Amino acid sequence: MPEKKLPLDEQFFHHFIQQGGRLLYSVNEEEIQANFEDILVEHDFFEKDVFCHDKQLQQRFPNFNLNFEGSNRSSSFFLTTCEYLISDKGALLFSSNQIKECKLPELPNTFVVLASTSQIVENIGEGLRGIKHRSKTYIPTNITTLKNFKDGDGKESKDIETYGAPNKRLYLLLLEDL
Repeated sequence: MPEKKLPLDEQFFHHFIQQGGRLLYSVNEEEIQANFEDILVEHDFFEKDVFCHDKQLQQRFPNFNLNFEGSNRSSSFFLTTCEYLISDKGALLFSSNQIKECKLPELPNTFVVLASTSQIVENIGEGLRGIKHRSKTYIPTNITTLKNFKDGDGKESKDIETYGAPNKRLYLLLLEDL
């Protein structure tokens, strides 16, 4: 009998958590806000510098007394979105739309990523096709995946599959939108 394949979302959850990611699933905006507050409380991130390029994302979390003027190195955490969630690897696909021209080691060790279930795709190829389809006139640069969330100390992994990729502590605020 062929092996039964899990649905994309379950496959993503399994791989993401196995890689050390922290998943906070939400069904509405109130739960997103509550989960975000829980992350801030857990790490005492209130009144801290946050690295965030996205003005809409900054406006989404106005009530937490955060300083969004932080630089990439000195900030407590990186608040961002992502292009896609890669199911078969449990990885997140980023582009210059989120990380500009920064390399992953240049970013804070803690990421807080806001995404939705409609962003889950089966593999990196499907994610790249989605970026190309959405960006008919301008294809973003600096496309990269992050898939190692084990210890978030900023050190590079020595595992053959993730060699040279930095470890980041990653919280995924996942909104159900399907």
